[in-house]
Amino acid sequence: MARRTVTALLATVAGVAASLIAVPQAQAAPQGEKDVTAVLFEWDFDSIARECTSRLGPAGYGYVQVSPPQEHIQGGQWWTSYQPVSYEIAGRLGNRQQFQDMVNTCHGAGVKVTVDAVINHMTAGSGTGTGGSQYTHYDYPGTYSSADMDDCRTDIGNNYGDRYNVQHCELLGLADLDTGENYVRGRIAEYLNDLLSMGVDGFRVDAAKHMPAGDLADIKSRLSNPDVYWKMEVIHGAGEAVSPDEYLGTGDVQEFRYGRDLKRVFRHEKLSSLGNYGEGWGYMESGKSAVFVDNHDTERNGSTLSYKDGADYTLANVFMLAWPYGSPDVHSGYEFSGHDAGPPRGGTVNACWEDGWKCQHAWPEIESMVGFRSETRGQSVTDWWDNGNDAIAFSRGDKGFVAINHEGGSLNRTFQTSLPGGDYCEVQSGRTVTVDGSGRFSATLGANTALALHTGARDCSGGNPDPDPPAGEGVDLQVNATTVPGQNVHVAGSCEALGNWDTGRAPKLDPADYPRWKLSLDLPAGTSCEYKYIRKDGNGTVQWESGGNRSFTVPSEGGVKVTDSWRS
Repeated sequence: MARRTVTALLATVAGVAASLIAVPQAQAAPQGEKDVTAVLFEWDFDSIARECTSRLGPAGYGYVQVSPPQEHIQGGQWWTSYQPVSYEIAGRLGNRQQFQDMVNTCHGAGVKVTVDAVINHMTAGSGTGTGGSQYTHYDYPGTYSSADMDDCRTDIGNNYGDRYNVQHCELLGLADLDTGENYVRGRIAEYLNDLLSMGVDGFRVDAAKHMPAGDLADIKSRLSNPDVYWKMEVIHGAGEAVSPDEYLGTGDVQEFRYGRDLKRVFRHEKLSSLGNYGEGWGYMESGKSAVFVDNHDTERNGSTLSYKDGADYTLANVFMLAWPYGSPDVHSGYEFSGHDAGPPRGGTVNACWEDGWKCQHAWPEIESMVGFRSETRGQSVTDWWDNGNDAIAFSRGDKGFVAINHEGGSLNRTFQTSLPGGDYCEVQSGRTVTVDGSGRFSATLGANTALALHTGARDCSGGNPDPDPPAGEGVDLQVNATTVPGQNVHVAGSCEALGNWDTGRAPKLDPADYPRWKLSLDLPAGTSCEYKYIRKDGNGTVQWESGGNRSFTVPSEGGVKVTDSWRS
C-alpha cells in the first residue's frame, strides 16, 4: 500500500533498517527456468484463464500474479480490492469456482499462479462486502473482532523513523491486525492454506513492511508448504526504521530502488552507467530480489516509469528481462487518468488493447524477451559495449546478446558477441541475423529500439514472436501504438515520401498486426529523414506523439528496419 488518503489511493508504503530473523535462509526465487511473472493487475479470473492459454504459456511466462481474490469493500476504485472484509473468495474478480478453474487452466498451460495476499489489515470503515458480509471498522463476524486488532488506533502518518509506529499503527486508517497474536497468525495461515489447497503456487505479501519480520516468519511456518514461493512488499526508504534486508530470511523482497533508478537513468542519465546494475548499485542479493519497471502503486505515484512513457518504458522492460538481476515482474494494467480509476468492465478483458486495457505483457518488444530470459538464465554478462552515452550492448554468456539504442538517431555498427556462428532470429523484429565464426554481426538499430538474439531462436520460419520479413531496399517502419475507434496512425517527416511534414500527405500505417502498425517504403540508398508519428481521426484531427524528431538513414545495401513505440 502507498502513503495517501484512502479516498485518493490505497497502495503500499516505504521501508529500511534492523536485524535478520533467526530462521533458515530461504532461496525463494521462482524455481525452474521460467522466472518471469506477468502481473495481470485487476484482471478477472475468467480473463486470466484465457490469457494463460492463449499467450502466457506459449510466450514462456512462468507465473501469473492475480490481484487480491478475497471479499472486499464495495466500490469501483482499484484499491477496494485491498480492503478485506473476509477471506471468502467473493470479490469483484470472480467467485471460488472461477478462481479454481483459473488455477487449473493456467497450470494446464504451464503457468504457475501467485496471489497478492492482503494480510496486514482489514477495512477503513463499515458496510457490506462484495460477498454480502456485514462489517464494522474493527469487527468482521466469523473472521476477526476488535480484540484481534493492534492497540494503536492512530494513523502511521509520515513518521517512518519509529518502528512501533510503522508496524503497529494504522496504515491509511485501515484496521491493523495484531499479527503478534496466535489467533491472528493462525487465521491468516488458514486463509493462505485454503489458497494452497486450490493449487496456488506462491504469494506476494502486500504491506509486509507493516508487519514485523518475525510475525511473517511464524505465519509462513504454519503453511502446508512452508517453502512456497513468497515475495514481500517492503519499500526501501533511506534512514527509515524498517529495512527490507530484515525480511530476507523467509523469502524474496521487492527491490523498489530498481524501478526508481531505471526511471532516472532512462529519463535523465546515460544507459552506459548500467554496466554493474544491481548489487553493484547497493541493492539486495540478486537471488532474493523481485524487480519490476513499475507496479500498480508506482505507475500512479510517478516514482517509476509507466505505459505513458513510451519508448523509455518499453526499453526499460527489455533491459530488465535481458539483465541478470532479480526475478522480474512485468506489470500489465489499464489506462488511468486519476489515481482511483478502477479496472475497465469490472476486470473483464474481452481483448487486449480494447476498453483501455494496456496489456504490457503482450507488447511485442516485451513479450519477445521472455524467451530470451529463460534461454540465458544463469549466464553472466560478457562483451559489454557502450558508446559512453545512451547505446549499450552485451552478451549473456554464449546464449544470448542484446543491444539497446536509446539515442535520438540510428546506430549502425558491428557488434561482438560470444554466440556460436550461424543464423539467428532477431526476436524484436523477426528478421534473420547471421553471426560469423568470430561472434560478430553488423546491424542498424533505429532510434529508441532494441535488438536481441538467443540460442533458443535460430529460425524465423516459426515459433518466434511476430516474425516479419527482412527490410528490403528502403525503410520498414513499425510502431507500437493504441488508438480509439475511428483513429489511424500516420507518419509525417522531412522527406517527400513522408509528406515533407504535411500531415495531409503523411502516409497511413497498416494496423493488420494491431497494436503494431507497419509501413514499408522504397527509398534510395543514403536517404535520410526525420519523422514523427501522428494519430488522425475521420475529421482530420491530428495528435502528434511527444518528444523530439526521430530519424533513419537508408544504408548503401539492403534496407533499414525501425521499431518504435508511441511516445505519450
